[in-house]
Amino acid sequence: MSRPHTSGRALRAHFTPLALSSLGVISLIAAPAGTVPSDAMASAPPSGASASQVAATSASPITPGGLAADGGIAAALPSAQSDPFATPSRSRLAFKAVRRELNVLDGRSTTVLGALLPARAGHAIDLQRHDGRDWRTVARAFTGRRGRFLLRYTPRRLRPERLRLLFPGDGAARSAARAIGVLSVYRLAGASWYGGGGSLACGGWLTSATLGVANKTLPCGTLVTLRYGGHSIRVPVIDRGPYVPGRDFDLTEATKRALGFEGVGEVWSSR
Repeated sequence: MSRPHTSGRALRAHFTPLALSSLGVISLIAAPAGTVPSDAMASAPPSGASASQVAATSASPITPGGLAADGGIAAALPSAQSDPFATPSRSRLAFKAVRRELNVLDGRSTTVLGALLPARAGHAIDLQRHDGRDWRTVARAFTGRRGRFLLRYTPRRLRPERLRLLFPGDGAARSAARAIGVLSVYRLAGASWYGGGGSLACGGWLTSATLGVANKTLPCGTLVTLRYGGHSIRVPVIDRGPYVPGRDFDLTEATKRALGFEGVGEVWSSR
């Protein structure tokens, strides 16, 4: 195999950095041994040149293909925008149009309906409750093609629970959370009402303006939340009774009016 003719002279590459302040580029120019590239001579500042004269020294322009205009080899330094190791920015998602039922009977499920925007399909959405120390996932669903999701959760205890929605996040979007309120769980309780006057078992006197309920076993002063016909009220236990089978509470006249309750029936009770 033939070799390139070198005319008996060893070739040595001279690599001369040329400052391109606006592009951050270094130009590397090859030349035979014993010679000095013309560009290098043009770029070398004269002895005693001032800093301003050095800065004004011209350099070979760089073509889009990465070559100097005079045929030299240009090695472009990557900019911050093209850095393959740079962490990509992640978008922020949000929950929209969240509908939920925050008052349920014991043994029934609460339903949370909403959407993740911008719409993304196949993303996990967690429903979490706060146990007093940390958030615990109680249900999980995945978004549909319009970003919509439906979650169901059946609470196991008669006590309020703080709920929130959580999108855990992924490589394209940051995590997002939204509080959706306090879930209240009730049981059905038989109730009646009473009025008039007289002394109360827990102390004080009964009047038409007294708010409270009578109960046979709950300690005096225990707060009970009652719901009836879309109305709710939180009142203390102030008396004993009722002593009729199947009835849990006797409502005072003022409590009855606040709930819109009449006669004998069932109310939702938190205790």
